[in-house]
Amino acid sequence: MIPSWLVIGGVAFGLALLIGSLVDRTGAQWFRRLERPDWLTFEWAIPFIWTMIFTCGAISASLVWNMAPGTATIWRLMAGYLVLELITLAYTPAMLMTRRLRVGFWIGASGLVIAIALAFFVFPISKPAGYLLIPYLLWSPIGTYVTWQMMQINPSEA
Repeated sequence: MIPSWLVIGGVAFGLALLIGSLVDRTGAQWFRRLERPDWLTFEWAIPFIWTMIFTCGAISASLVWNMAPGTATIWRLMAGYLVLELITLAYTPAMLMTRRLRVGFWIGASGLVIAIALAFFVFPISKPAGYLLIPYLLWSPIGTYVTWQMMQINPSEA
């Protein structure tokens, strides 16, 4: 049997590749020309931060799955992890296709709400899995705030 971490990691990685392929080149050019907040000196690190967050999420999902594989509760939680990943991955292509920062802001805020709900249900089942959601819970508001700040700096692109 294939280990759960390999299946979950493979699905997460495959979805990232698939949804990442939807990134619009002209949208990426649009985004690059936008002004950023002066304090945003760590933009280069954002892909590494998200890679770590997605890795923590996949490990968290694997720990939850291993608690009671195949049960209805665990399948519902797996659906929650999947929805969280899809919402998070939708941020860039949706914002770039629409060329509206507002779209990214609302997707980011939605991801945070979903992550809070997921953590609420995961912690009672597996504390380590719940702790692995904390990086998402800490970073998501920062990313959403950066997008909101960019809306203020680039009002015509909001």
